[in-house]
Amino acid sequence: MRWVLFLLCVLLALTCSDQSGLTDKGLLFPKPSANSFVKLTALKPLNLEAFTLCMRLFVNPAVVNQGNRETILFAYCTTEGDELNVWQEKGKISLYLRSSRDGVFYDVQPLSIFGTDLCVTWESRTGLTAFWVDGRRSAPQVYRKNHKILSGGAVILGQDPDSFVGKFDENQSFVGEISDVNMWDYLLTDDQIKNFNEKVWVGPEPNVLNWNTVQYEVNGNVREVPEKYK
Repeated sequence: MRWVLFLLCVLLALTCSDQSGLTDKGLLFPKPSANSFVKLTALKPLNLEAFTLCMRLFVNPAVVNQGNRETILFAYCTTEGDELNVWQEKGKISLYLRSSRDGVFYDVQPLSIFGTDLCVTWESRTGLTAFWVDGRRSAPQVYRKNHKILSGGAVILGQDPDSFVGKFDENQSFVGEISDVNMWDYLLTDDQIKNFNEKVWVGPEPNVLNWNTVQYEVNGNVREVPEKYK
Protein backbone atom coordinates (compact mmCIF):
# COMPACT_ATOMS: atom_id res chain seq x y z
CA MET A 1 0.00 0.00 0.00
CA ARG A 2 2.83 2.41 0.81
CA TRP A 3 4.37 1.81 -2.62
CA VAL A 4 1.02 2.46 -4.28
CA LEU A 5 0.66 5.77 -2.44
CA PHE A 6 4.25 6.69 -3.31
CA LEU A 7 3.72 6.00 -7.03
CA LEU A 8 0.46 7.95 -6.95
CA CYS A 9 2.25 10.98 -5.49
CA VAL A 10 4.96 10.76 -8.16
CA LEU A 11 2.39 10.62 -10.96
CA LEU A 12 0.50 13.59 -9.53
CA ALA A 13 3.72 15.56 -9.32
CA LEU A 14 4.47 14.84 -12.96
CA THR A 15 1.05 15.87 -14.21
CA CYS A 16 0.44 18.92 -12.05
CA SER A 17 3.04 21.22 -10.55
CA ASP A 18 2.96 24.69 -9.02
CA GLN A 19 5.89 26.89 -9.96
CA SER A 20 6.69 30.57 -10.37
CA GLY A 21 8.48 32.68 -12.96
CA LEU A 22 9.04 31.91 -16.64
CA THR A 23 11.81 34.37 -17.49
CA ASP A 24 13.47 33.42 -20.81
CA LYS A 25 11.21 30.38 -21.16
CA GLY A 26 8.32 29.33 -23.34
CA LEU A 27 5.59 26.72 -22.85
CA LEU A 28 5.47 24.11 -25.59
CA PHE A 29 2.24 22.27 -26.42
CA PRO A 30 3.65 19.64 -28.82
CA LYS A 31 0.42 18.14 -30.16
CA PRO A 32 -3.37 18.48 -30.01
CA SER A 33 -4.73 17.41 -26.65
CA ALA A 34 -7.84 17.44 -24.48
CA ASN A 35 -5.93 17.52 -21.19
CA SER A 36 -2.75 19.61 -21.61
CA PHE A 37 -2.98 23.14 -20.23
CA VAL A 38 -1.32 25.68 -17.98
CA LYS A 39 -3.17 27.68 -15.34
CA LEU A 40 -1.77 31.12 -14.49
CA THR A 41 -2.35 32.99 -11.23
CA ALA A 42 -2.95 36.70 -11.77
CA LEU A 43 -1.32 39.36 -9.60
CA LYS A 44 -4.69 40.99 -8.95
CA PRO A 45 -8.37 40.23 -9.60
CA LEU A 46 -9.39 40.68 -13.21
CA ASN A 47 -12.21 43.15 -12.58
CA LEU A 48 -11.12 45.17 -15.59
CA GLU A 49 -12.50 48.21 -17.41
CA ALA A 50 -9.50 48.29 -19.76
CA PHE A 51 -6.57 46.04 -20.56
CA THR A 52 -3.54 45.43 -22.73
CA LEU A 53 -2.73 41.75 -23.29
CA CYS A 54 0.46 40.68 -25.11
CA MET A 55 1.99 37.30 -25.91
CA ARG A 56 4.45 35.59 -28.26
CA LEU A 57 3.22 32.63 -30.26
CA PHE A 58 5.05 30.01 -32.32
CA VAL A 59 2.51 27.70 -33.91
CA ASN A 60 2.43 24.43 -35.79
CA PRO A 61 0.78 25.77 -38.98
CA ALA A 62 -0.14 22.29 -40.20
CA VAL A 63 -2.58 22.16 -37.26
CA VAL A 64 -3.36 25.71 -36.19
CA ASN A 65 -3.76 27.27 -39.64
CA GLN A 66 -6.18 24.69 -41.00
CA GLY A 67 -9.03 26.51 -42.73
CA ASN A 68 -11.93 25.79 -40.38
CA ARG A 69 -10.02 25.08 -37.16
CA GLU A 70 -10.62 27.15 -34.02
CA THR A 71 -7.50 27.53 -31.86
CA ILE A 72 -7.62 29.09 -28.40
CA LEU A 73 -4.79 31.54 -27.68
CA PHE A 74 -5.86 32.84 -24.26
CA ALA A 75 -8.79 31.95 -22.02
CA TYR A 76 -10.13 33.57 -18.86
CA CYS A 77 -13.28 31.96 -17.53
CA THR A 78 -15.41 32.17 -14.40
CA THR A 79 -17.96 29.73 -13.02
CA GLU A 80 -20.53 31.63 -15.11
CA GLY A 81 -18.72 30.93 -18.40
CA ASP A 82 -16.31 32.57 -20.84
CA GLU A 83 -15.17 36.01 -19.69
CA LEU A 84 -12.21 36.92 -21.94
CA ASN A 85 -11.07 34.70 -24.80
CA VAL A 86 -8.67 35.28 -27.70
CA TRP A 87 -8.84 32.92 -30.69
CA GLN A 88 -7.50 32.25 -34.12
CA GLU A 89 -10.47 30.95 -36.11
CA LYS A 90 -11.12 30.60 -39.82
CA GLY A 91 -8.07 32.63 -40.68
CA LYS A 92 -8.93 35.53 -38.36
CA ILE A 93 -7.98 36.63 -34.84
CA SER A 94 -10.91 37.27 -32.52
CA LEU A 95 -11.74 38.61 -29.06
CA TYR A 96 -14.75 37.58 -26.98
CA LEU A 97 -15.83 39.27 -23.76
CA ARG A 98 -18.43 37.40 -21.67
CA SER A 99 -19.60 35.51 -24.71
CA SER A 100 -18.72 32.54 -26.88
CA ARG A 101 -20.72 33.85 -29.85
CA ASP A 102 -20.64 37.65 -29.98
CA GLY A 103 -17.00 38.53 -30.69
CA VAL A 104 -14.96 41.02 -32.66
CA PHE A 105 -12.92 39.71 -35.62
CA TYR A 106 -9.74 40.89 -37.33
CA ASP A 107 -8.52 39.70 -40.70
CA VAL A 108 -4.77 39.64 -40.00
CA GLN A 109 -1.90 37.50 -41.24
CA PRO A 110 -1.86 33.89 -39.96
CA LEU A 111 0.25 33.05 -36.95
CA SER A 112 3.72 31.88 -37.90
CA ILE A 113 5.96 28.93 -37.07
CA PHE A 114 8.76 31.51 -36.76
CA GLY A 115 6.92 33.51 -34.11
CA THR A 116 4.28 36.23 -33.89
CA ASP A 117 4.07 39.05 -31.35
CA LEU A 118 0.38 39.51 -30.63
CA CYS A 119 -1.25 42.20 -28.47
CA VAL A 120 -4.86 43.24 -27.96
CA THR A 121 -6.19 46.37 -26.28
CA TRP A 122 -9.71 47.16 -25.08
CA GLU A 123 -11.30 50.01 -23.14
CA SER A 124 -14.79 50.00 -21.64
CA ARG A 125 -15.32 53.77 -21.73
CA THR A 126 -15.12 53.95 -25.52
CA GLY A 127 -15.44 50.29 -26.46
CA LEU A 128 -12.40 50.71 -28.70
CA THR A 129 -10.42 47.53 -29.26
CA ALA A 130 -7.53 46.72 -31.59
CA PHE A 131 -5.06 43.94 -32.32
CA TRP A 132 -1.34 44.41 -32.82
CA VAL A 133 0.67 41.91 -34.89
CA ASP A 134 4.47 42.26 -34.80
CA GLY A 135 4.17 45.89 -33.77
CA ARG A 136 1.59 46.89 -36.39
CA ARG A 137 -1.86 47.97 -35.23
CA SER A 138 -5.13 47.05 -36.90
CA ALA A 139 -7.91 49.54 -37.44
CA PRO A 140 -9.86 49.82 -34.17
CA GLN A 141 -13.40 48.56 -33.73
CA VAL A 142 -16.04 49.36 -31.12
CA TYR A 143 -16.91 46.36 -28.93
CA ARG A 144 -18.61 45.98 -25.55
CA LYS A 145 -18.79 49.68 -24.66
CA ASN A 146 -19.42 50.22 -20.90
CA HIS A 147 -18.77 46.53 -20.21
CA LYS A 148 -16.74 45.33 -17.21
CA ILE A 149 -14.73 42.12 -16.97
CA LEU A 150 -15.51 40.16 -13.80
CA SER A 151 -13.02 38.78 -11.30
CA GLY A 152 -12.99 35.36 -9.64
CA GLY A 153 -12.01 33.32 -12.67
CA ALA A 154 -9.07 31.27 -13.97
CA VAL A 155 -6.53 32.11 -16.69
CA ILE A 156 -5.84 29.11 -18.94
CA LEU A 157 -3.31 28.62 -21.72
CA GLY A 158 -3.65 25.78 -24.21
CA GLN A 159 -7.34 24.94 -23.82
CA ASP A 160 -10.80 26.48 -23.96
CA PRO A 161 -12.79 25.44 -20.87
CA ASP A 162 -16.44 24.65 -21.59
CA SER A 163 -16.92 24.30 -17.83
CA PHE A 164 -14.85 25.91 -15.07
CA VAL A 165 -11.33 24.59 -15.87
CA GLY A 166 -12.72 21.52 -17.58
CA LYS A 167 -14.50 19.97 -20.61
CA PHE A 168 -11.73 20.68 -23.12
CA ASP A 169 -11.94 20.02 -26.86
CA GLU A 170 -8.82 18.63 -28.56
CA ASN A 171 -9.83 20.27 -31.84
CA GLN A 172 -9.63 23.72 -30.19
CA SER A 173 -6.38 23.19 -28.29
CA PHE A 174 -3.27 25.26 -28.90
CA VAL A 175 -0.36 23.52 -30.67
CA GLY A 176 3.01 25.26 -30.57
CA GLU A 177 4.82 27.52 -28.11
CA ILE A 178 3.48 30.37 -25.97
CA SER A 179 5.72 32.81 -24.14
CA ASP A 180 5.81 36.31 -22.64
CA VAL A 181 2.13 36.44 -21.70
CA ASN A 182 1.81 39.83 -20.00
CA MET A 183 -1.24 41.86 -19.06
CA TRP A 184 -1.88 45.39 -17.80
CA ASP A 185 -5.14 46.83 -16.45
CA TYR A 186 -4.86 49.88 -18.68
CA LEU A 187 -3.96 50.78 -22.26
CA LEU A 188 -0.29 50.90 -23.16
CA THR A 189 0.74 53.60 -25.61
CA ASP A 190 1.35 52.83 -29.26
CA ASP A 191 5.11 53.18 -28.83
CA GLN A 192 5.15 50.88 -25.81
CA ILE A 193 3.29 48.15 -27.66
CA LYS A 194 5.59 48.51 -30.66
CA ASN A 195 8.52 47.88 -28.30
CA PHE A 196 7.02 44.58 -27.10
CA ASN A 197 8.87 42.68 -29.82
CA GLU A 198 12.23 43.98 -28.60
CA LYS A 199 14.53 41.66 -26.66
CA VAL A 200 14.68 44.01 -23.67
CA TRP A 201 11.30 45.31 -22.51
CA VAL A 202 11.53 48.95 -21.45
CA GLY A 203 7.85 49.60 -20.80
CA PRO A 204 5.94 49.58 -17.51
CA GLU A 205 5.94 46.45 -15.36
CA PRO A 206 2.89 44.25 -16.09
CA ASN A 207 0.51 44.50 -13.14
CA VAL A 208 -2.06 41.76 -13.89
CA LEU A 209 0.01 38.96 -15.47
CA ASN A 210 3.81 39.14 -15.38
CA TRP A 211 5.56 36.32 -17.25
CA ASN A 212 8.76 36.78 -15.25
CA THR A 213 7.12 36.23 -11.86
CA VAL A 214 3.79 34.49 -12.57
CA GLN A 215 2.75 31.47 -10.53
CA TYR A 216 1.69 28.68 -12.85
CA GLU A 217 0.40 25.11 -12.78
CA VAL A 218 1.30 22.68 -15.56
CA ASN A 219 -1.08 19.87 -16.49
CA GLY A 220 -0.57 17.15 -19.08
CA ASN A 221 1.95 17.16 -21.91
CA VAL A 222 3.38 20.69 -21.68
CA ARG A 223 7.12 21.37 -21.75
CA GLU A 224 9.14 24.36 -20.67
CA VAL A 225 11.42 25.48 -23.51
CA PRO A 226 14.65 27.32 -22.54
CA GLU A 227 15.50 30.42 -24.50
CA LYS A 228 18.52 28.75 -26.13
CA TYR A 229 16.08 26.56 -28.11
CA LYS A 230 14.07 29.51 -29.41
